[in-house]
Amino acid sequence: MEDLRITKLSLGAEKPFRLLHISDTHLCLADERDNERKNKLAEARRNVFGDGEDALAWSIEKAKELDALLVHTGDLLDFVSAANIDAAKKFTDENDCFFAAGNHEFSQYVGEAWEDKAYRDQSLDRVQAAFKNDIRFCSRVENGINLVAIDNSYYRFEQEQLDALKAEVQRGLPILLFMHNPMHTDEFYNYRRKVQGVQIAYFTGTPAEMMSDYDDHRFRQQCPDEITAEAADYIANEPMIRAIFAGHLHFSHETPYFGRMQYVTGGAGSRVARLIEID
Repeated sequence: MEDLRITKLSLGAEKPFRLLHISDTHLCLADERDNERKNKLAEARRNVFGDGEDALAWSIEKAKELDALLVHTGDLLDFVSAANIDAAKKFTDENDCFFAAGNHEFSQYVGEAWEDKAYRDQSLDRVQAAFKNDIRFCSRVENGINLVAIDNSYYRFEQEQLDALKAEVQRGLPILLFMHNPMHTDEFYNYRRKVQGVQIAYFTGTPAEMMSDYDDHRFRQQCPDEITAEAADYIANEPMIRAIFAGHLHFSHETPYFGRMQYVTGGAGSRVARLIEID
């Protein structure tokens, strides 16, 4: 099954161009360079996500067919392994891809530890070496449109990221913002809770009072700190940010976001992508 969504944006580009947004490939590879636990994890996780290599190969061919720049919003890897990092490096060596990190990029063993800066930094340099752009914050101008990728995969923004985003706004170009976790809006939150019937919305910037029935782990994980709340307010109110693209939720959805749109693109090891046509 293939799912190719089409999104058209009129942003005043110097000339029309295309992006192919993909997310959450969840490569589950390990080999003799990794320990037995990692190899067993790879086998178990492939039973969850299937063939991420097939999904990635399909995306690469679609991008070539459609003459589109690949943009990936994280969880290309399901966990850190020699084989997964090699696959990521091969992908970025052979294809032009603009990338924002997901939480699984830094996962040693899925779900085994509290994910914070100290945990991320255990593998950050090793993972970063497989990618061409800075996977925590980067910008790239295409035909007068500023593509900005920011890592919010632990449901947080950091001061350096907010400062860098403000500097990008000062360049005066329309911004498309790419990140792993979707941003909270009350409308999207209510859709997740009341329509989809999930208890945890998995957004960045959800107010604490709206997470009162979250379990303690998810509350502490997703409750915005002061910088995250400030960044969320800035993103919501900055008119130069013309749209947001995210992943993480493993389904595709479009939702209003403070006078513009937020687009979530699914994945979960499947042939899912969003073609973004910009003029």
